[in-house]
Amino acid sequence: MKRGFYTIMSAQFFSSLADNALFVTAVELLKADGAAEWQRAALVPMFALFYVVLAPFVGAFADSQPKGQVMLMSNTIKVIGCLMMLFGVHPLAAYAVVGLGAAAYSPAKYGILTELLPSSQLVKANGWIEGLTIASIILGVLLGGQLVGHALSASLLSLDVPFIDTGVDTPAEAAICLLVLIYALAAWFNTRIPYTGAALIPMRLDPDKSMARNLLALLPDFWHCTQRLWHDKLGQISLATTTLFWGVSGNLRYIVLAWSAAALGYSTTQASSLVGVVAIGTALGAVVASMKMRLDHATRVMPLGIGMGILVLAMNFIDNLWLAVPLLIVLGALGGFMVVPMNALLQHRGHNLMGAGRSIAVQNLNEQLCILGLGGLYTFSTGMGMSAFGAITAFGVLVSFMMWMIQRWHASNQVHHRDELARLMHIARNDDLHG
Repeated sequence: MKRGFYTIMSAQFFSSLADNALFVTAVELLKADGAAEWQRAALVPMFALFYVVLAPFVGAFADSQPKGQVMLMSNTIKVIGCLMMLFGVHPLAAYAVVGLGAAAYSPAKYGILTELLPSSQLVKANGWIEGLTIASIILGVLLGGQLVGHALSASLLSLDVPFIDTGVDTPAEAAICLLVLIYALAAWFNTRIPYTGAALIPMRLDPDKSMARNLLALLPDFWHCTQRLWHDKLGQISLATTTLFWGVSGNLRYIVLAWSAAALGYSTTQASSLVGVVAIGTALGAVVASMKMRLDHATRVMPLGIGMGILVLAMNFIDNLWLAVPLLIVLGALGGFMVVPMNALLQHRGHNLMGAGRSIAVQNLNEQLCILGLGGLYTFSTGMGMSAFGAITAFGVLVSFMMWMIQRWHASNQVHHRDELARLMHIARNDDLHG
């Protein structure tokens, strides 16, 4: 791997670490304020909101600028969201602003991989970056849980700045102050990302038009990119699979927190450890997939998605920590092994069809719509009084059914579009071997 790849990984690690620690901090902040259960569940769809709203624009913006600069600007937005939460803005609104930064960050983060590395290293690169992202989720959730826990928060709150009243009086506020520093560290790594030399694709803004009309002019281009990816016989399957995976994973963080409280009686600090357990399994699956899987074999992992849904259902029958830990590890491992080759295949097709940034923006729109939809469904269910166990049952059934439908879709493509699939697989195989 090129040296710049490790700088990208470092920036991604610390940015994602802070994102996940902030999620746990926001949950605890809402709980301390006596907010309803549905508000805590709503953190997940609120984070996804700007991914959906800005999807037509962030991809084109990422392709028009050096991606290291885009990542730096995005981290700055995340810091602003943190400070909003610290200074009393409602956690749901402030966390949505952090989601705005993440929405702008993602096309640059993944798009720069296709600029920096050959196709033959995409699966391995995705394995490493997904594994590191999952590691940051593990440590971030654990860090957030510990920061709002009694022992560490008491130490942080005991620190005083001479002659200055900081106004930081609660564990959550102390945690946010530390997380701002972690975002700043990620931003420093962003400044060290090398310029790849890849051709920039201008946004083609018309100086005679207002900014609003210029932005609206990007919508037809984004819609065209979305159609191209959904009509591609490999792009559509990899996009559907990764969309479902991230929709599940995005909501699983809160579902595990809620399930831990209902089934095991855990506090936020204790439950955060189990979210980390799922992430450990995902990291293991991602690393194994990066070593074992090839780009042209990516579609073989689809049955693992059905297994994920079944294991989510099995959570309802677990009330013992010693049974919960291995189940959650296996659940994460299935997802990690499935998403790495599918993500690489999607990036490969998207890069060939339309450019890295636009491709990732289309991917983000679909994935975050799934997170928003599933999160909204979960939030609505809990708001209507459904128990955590009932919501988990519906979630597991939906996941298994949708993954089964995607498998049927691919099987139909193999029957009716055999020649086109063979051609696309040949391209993937050649790029994997000679890229």
